[in-house]
Amino acid sequence: MTGEALNAAVDALRAAGVEEPRLDAELLLAEATGWDRARLAANPDAEIPPAAVRRFGEMVRRRLRREPVAYIVGRRGFRRIELAVDPRVLIPRPETELLVDLALERKAERLLDVGTGSGAIALAVADELPECEVVATDASPAALEVARANAARLGLAERVTFHEGTLPPGDTGFDLVLANLPYVSEAEWPALRPEVTQWEPREALLAGPDGLDAIRSLLRGLPKPPNARLALEVGEGQAGAVAGLLGESGFEEIDVRKDLAGIERVVAGRAR
Repeated sequence: MTGEALNAAVDALRAAGVEEPRLDAELLLAEATGWDRARLAANPDAEIPPAAVRRFGEMVRRRLRREPVAYIVGRRGFRRIELAVDPRVLIPRPETELLVDLALERKAERLLDVGTGSGAIALAVADELPECEVVATDASPAALEVARANAARLGLAERVTFHEGTLPPGDTGFDLVLANLPYVSEAEWPALRPEVTQWEPREALLAGPDGLDAIRSLLRGLPKPPNARLALEVGEGQAGAVAGLLGESGFEEIDVRKDLAGIERVVAGRAR
């Protein structure tokens, strides 16, 4: 029965240290059965088909190994779109939506998304700002495979141009550059949850002793046409240092934005 299966999974996940055992168990059972969570809650005595029982059991075993739910079900919602995700790419986070908000506010005409990963930022902008020309880059060929597949599945392949590397070759005419680069410091790494350290791509997270190596590298190589804007997602406590780096690199009108948790999450500036 659904209630018994859920309770057993919740107990096991809680014992394994999973942060939200009830939510995760419900999401996995919904995926295994094809039923939504409301139906599960309303029918705790419903019998689960044998095939779904087996599938649910395997999913719970994967979660007990601390594999993220998004990788287990193979997708993650981001704004109005749903992205396929696997261990080749980071799982999109809600705070990254701040970068998309900025693109919409600015009504960007030509936008560059550096370090696109699953394509979350680039594809969300293409979806919500159809008049914007979007270019996305990533140093990881494997991540670009995921991003291109997401673009094709969402019907946005003709709206976004993908390039391997940090910057597209010879192209400097962007009025807005968005970047969610690695920003975890080496000191922070051991304290992160196993879902991150054991499953998500390390190269998309770690950025040197203070977590700012990738941002420094981008600022050194990024063309800065007058009035072009740059916005960077940063880690907790990094906004002041990143604002200083932007100032040293020729940006002014530097703005810091907080996420829903009150953390200074995005640093933006305009090239002089």
